[in-house]
Amino acid sequence: MAEQTAAAQTHVDGVDGADRPDAAVVRDALGVGVAVGLSGFAFGVTSAGSGLTVLQTCALSLLVFTGASQFALVGALAAGGNPFTAAAGAFFLGVRNAFYGLRLSQLLALPRAVRPFAAQWVIDETTAVALAQPTRRSVRIGFTVTGLSLYLLWNLTTLLGALGAEAIGDTDTWGLDAAGPAVFLALLAPMLRTATERAVAALAVLLGLGLLPVLPAGVPVLVAALAAPAVLWAEGRRKGDA
Repeated sequence: MAEQTAAAQTHVDGVDGADRPDAAVVRDALGVGVAVGLSGFAFGVTSAGSGLTVLQTCALSLLVFTGASQFALVGALAAGGNPFTAAAGAFFLGVRNAFYGLRLSQLLALPRAVRPFAAQWVIDETTAVALAQPTRRSVRIGFTVTGLSLYLLWNLTTLLGALGAEAIGDTDTWGLDAAGPAVFLALLAPMLRTATERAVAALAVLLGLGLLPVLPAGVPVLVAALAAPAVLWAEGRRKGDA
């Protein structure tokens, strides 16, 4: 009877699976939050090296808080790109968070008053941790702990990186300019599970790298977004012919 009740509650929550101890959820969430949060130092250094002030750098982490988009913005600015083009590239990278929110809104089922604040934490890491949980309680714990730990640590290390940029000197010498793409690839790679997804990623890389020498900074990122519809169109044609 108890098992039937638990199964019914799980079904009501809209999440499948057995309960997980809260401590295990917190441990996993903190592991992700701390590991990714430390890369905020690289962003702070890179942002300051691209010409942004400490205040502007910290404002990006406090208000934008989506690492890949932040790195894309400062990377394009450092390469001499137009600010509007750089912002457009960062915006399109950040659009994915809106799709995460559609799924998380169902799993979290938060009160309306809380949703605007929770939306600030809808990013790759919080989504990955939340989706890995079996029940609504563990989803909420995983999302909250990951979001809080990552937000605090990311902003702290951003500040430290921006303040220490002058002491570090050229970020290219230390290789910190590659930290952003490396973190993004580490997050993306496990998500490429199907042949179609891998084809989209490969074509996007080819477009982005191939167009770097001929297009202004920030534009290749926008063009690389065409990889998804191109692959899906080719996939549709292939299935139609079959």
